[in-house]
Amino acid sequence: MKKEYAFLFIGLAFITGIILGVVVTVYYEEKYFGPTQFSPTTPDSKIYNQIEQLQATLKNNPQDLQALIALGNAYFDTNQFAKAIEVYTQALKIDPKNADVRTDLGIMYRRQGDPDRAIAEFRQAAQDDPQHVNSRYNLGLVLLHDKGDLKGALAAWQDYLKLEPSGPRADNMRMQIEKLKAMSK
Repeated sequence: MKKEYAFLFIGLAFITGIILGVVVTVYYEEKYFGPTQFSPTTPDSKIYNQIEQLQATLKNNPQDLQALIALGNAYFDTNQFAKAIEVYTQALKIDPKNADVRTDLGIMYRRQGDPDRAIAEFRQAAQDDPQHVNSRYNLGLVLLHDKGDLKGALAAWQDYLKLEPSGPRADNMRMQIEKLKAMSK
């Protein structure tokens, strides 16, 4: 009888280790690589000045797509979720198939606490641009962390690897996929 408990304990410890490994690795993947391509390099005062300039540009020309995207990115970088969502939505009215903007919009929905809307935006971005890897990466993150959907995350990251088998995140994605496969058995 004691041997049965020992095997049960070892099995539970193994599964717990796998789950913990996936969570920690994905957390650090997102922390170090980030969910998007945009990385601010300007100090806070400059970004707020940039926001004011972009707002002035858009007051004169509200259809300026590049200004809308830049303003959305500035709001993104300053964690102004609602404003970023509003501006990205305006940009998508002009360029509805822009997968980068749609993915950033999805990230803002996630940060605002609406993972279902984020998932919808990531899926639409992937549909609009079948080669867009960041939408698949972010879809996997939200499915795994916010929805607890291991199989969905696995599918999203497998799609990612089909598109970018040797990119900067590829090795880590392979490792995550193997862990998710083990967890979903």
